[in-house]
Amino acid sequence: METEQITINLSQEELKKEEKPEKTPFSKRDLVFLIIGILGIIGGGVMIALPFLLPKEALPTLSFPAIPSAPESGEKIYSSLTGVELKDAGAKTAPVYCVQTPNGTDGARPHSGLTDAGVVFEAIAEAGITRFAAIYQNPTQAIIGPLRSLRIYYLEWDTPFDCVIVHAGGAPDALAAVAAGGYRDLSENYQYMYRGTYGSRLWNNLFTTANYLRQYSANTGYTSANIKGFARMTPEQSAKSRVDATVSEKLDITKASEKNLSEMKAQVGHIELTYGGWGDFNVVYDYNSATNTYNRSYGSGEPHSVYVCPTEDLGERNPEDACTLSQISPSVVIAMIVHETRASDNYHEAITTIGSGDAYIFQNGIAIKGTWNKASKEAQIEFKNESGNIIELAPGQTFISAVPHYGGVAY
Repeated sequence: METEQITINLSQEELKKEEKPEKTPFSKRDLVFLIIGILGIIGGGVMIALPFLLPKEALPTLSFPAIPSAPESGEKIYSSLTGVELKDAGAKTAPVYCVQTPNGTDGARPHSGLTDAGVVFEAIAEAGITRFAAIYQNPTQAIIGPLRSLRIYYLEWDTPFDCVIVHAGGAPDALAAVAAGGYRDLSENYQYMYRGTYGSRLWNNLFTTANYLRQYSANTGYTSANIKGFARMTPEQSAKSRVDATVSEKLDITKASEKNLSEMKAQVGHIELTYGGWGDFNVVYDYNSATNTYNRSYGSGEPHSVYVCPTEDLGERNPEDACTLSQISPSVVIAMIVHETRASDNYHEAITTIGSGDAYIFQNGIAIKGTWNKASKEAQIEFKNESGNIIELAPGQTFISAVPHYGGVAY
């Protein structure tokens, strides 16, 4: 084995002294080697300590486009997702995230961040257990989740929102459709997701954050979304169509016959949606006239409360350690009657999403019986009254339940 040769030039006098060393602890040659050794130790120590002495490498800088100012005309800007008024024009086209969220009794509850979603689809995922596809734009919640696997019918509802599909794996047909369809796909990924401690959540402990989602968009160049939203009323139109409206002009949002209109003007305060399976997944809504929203509860009567987390970055935390509970209370509740059967694997569900069926729209204290229609995977769902006219939804959070044809809607 070759060794590195170190050459040191010494004078003749020094060489003589080396032959007859003085009675000192170190010769000059020893001293040279000692100095070299000390310098080597110091240099090695600096190299080891350098990563800790230098500042940590910063994450890539977020590069969102500048938010354009509101039009000089003073024209109001409304969200394509929720219909609420926006302060900044750029928020209208901000990235959108479609997040798969479980609803089982095996640790998924309470959810976190769900009050921040503009639209939420609910359907059976398997064995009578429901799951959510929660659609977020401009999310502010520090913790969102938990996250679970994708189903093909959720993907088909997600598609018109031009969103990132956020999930943890999925059924084979759903994963194949994501891969073939050119979707923005964020499956279980620990750069943008994290596992909380297990505890009572068991395997339902995968979360993300609003900051992680925005970072994903910046890193992948996804800076704007082209949302195909639902037909919406303005806030002013919605106020006029409330069942208890006191304004002088009441708006006929349905353009229905006078007979149907008078029936719809009767206040509906209590709604029951039955999925046909376990009672834990049936849903009850009670109209809150003070807020013009619908307080959501489970079939047992227990309020459906979720963690609302501060907007600042909490880091990778369990929501129960950092957030407060609040009952979900959407502005619009919709029940779509869908044809549902067991999939070919005899475990997952097969739900018809392209086509049409009966629908019940609850908003402003009013019930409207109508139909839903979705012409293609890319097309957004249209809701129409019995006269065939488009129903404009009230602005705000919208919960859409895909109720099986063997389930039920009562109000």
